[in-house]
Amino acid sequence: MLKKDLVDKIAETGLTKKQASDALDATLDAITEALKKGDHVLLTGFGKFEVRTRAARTGINPKTLEKIQLPATKVPAFKPGKVLKTAVK
Repeated sequence: MLKKDLVDKIAETGLTKKQASDALDATLDAITEALKKGDHVLLTGFGKFEVRTRAARTGINPKTLEKIQLPATKVPAFKPGKVLKTAVK
């Protein structure tokens, strides 16, 4: 499903496509801002968006097979809720 398809689905609730697009953009922006601050976003029944820290580790350059050190980094993560897991089964 593309963003356009999601906007169309939201618009089926009675909103115009412009309003649906604005609502989706505002939701995604709010989630992004919360994750930037280090907060998590919990949508009960759907899941939890959070930032996880990936530890520094040794990797291998596939071209030269040389070992390289990869720094620690923060990555966004999503953990599905029970309702979503059950719906997908």
